[in-house]
Amino acid sequence: MLHSLVTGASRGIGRAIAVALSARGDRVAVHYGRDRSAAEETLARLHGDGHVLVEGDVSDPATAERIVQDVLAAFGRIDVLVNNAALAPNPSTSHPVATVDYATWHRTWERMVQVDLQAPANLSFLVARALIERGLPGAIVNVGSRGAFRGEPDFPAYGAAKAGLHAMGQSLAVALAPHGIAVTSVAPGFVGTDRQQEKLTGAEGDGIRDQSPFGRVATPEEVADAVVYLSAPNSQWASGAVLDLNGASHLRT
Repeated sequence: MLHSLVTGASRGIGRAIAVALSARGDRVAVHYGRDRSAAEETLARLHGDGHVLVEGDVSDPATAERIVQDVLAAFGRIDVLVNNAALAPNPSTSHPVATVDYATWHRTWERMVQVDLQAPANLSFLVARALIERGLPGAIVNVGSRGAFRGEPDFPAYGAAKAGLHAMGQSLAVALAPHGIAVTSVAPGFVGTDRQQEKLTGAEGDGIRDQSPFGRVATPEEVADAVVYLSAPNSQWASGAVLDLNGASHLRT
């Protein structure tokens, strides 16, 4: 049995990942930031038993350390870390360079980098060191974004942080391979989570779906399936990969 920590698992992609890992037979630590009721709903949907909830702001280094220690105390080990928690693009985090004021620009960049890059870096360090100290193999999977490659003109800090997340994952893949720890990333395009339904059913919906030649957006479960594969022990040879999950809406060369 694998023991997995999924950050930002109270809803959306994180919830789908937690459910999929539990269906594989993992014991899952469901992390949430503030919404305990939503996290409890995730917990109720998990297969099997022995799962736990862990709470806290992962962008705070001391809190990140406490979260990892809490999971280690509950499980004794962490075999899989999924860095999913992120500050996503939304009206409150929009910061187009031509129109936003400097104070908002600086504040948004600082917070985006803290949550979307520094937090995964700290959690990856903590989990990797716990694995190394125990002499165990493991897997780290980062949930990145198509925006790292396609560009995010209204959310440049988000695109930059996700690009940094991909690059960090590749650096750690090389550094941690001698210890049997695989590190990969997924780069989803638009995903039809509950929070995106208003946008998908509104005036923007058709344009968003038309970004892909399939004429639709991804489901959270499709992202989760990829994470299940990349976090499996027999997928170690994929270490260093950044897997595009965007329905051919953006093709890298």
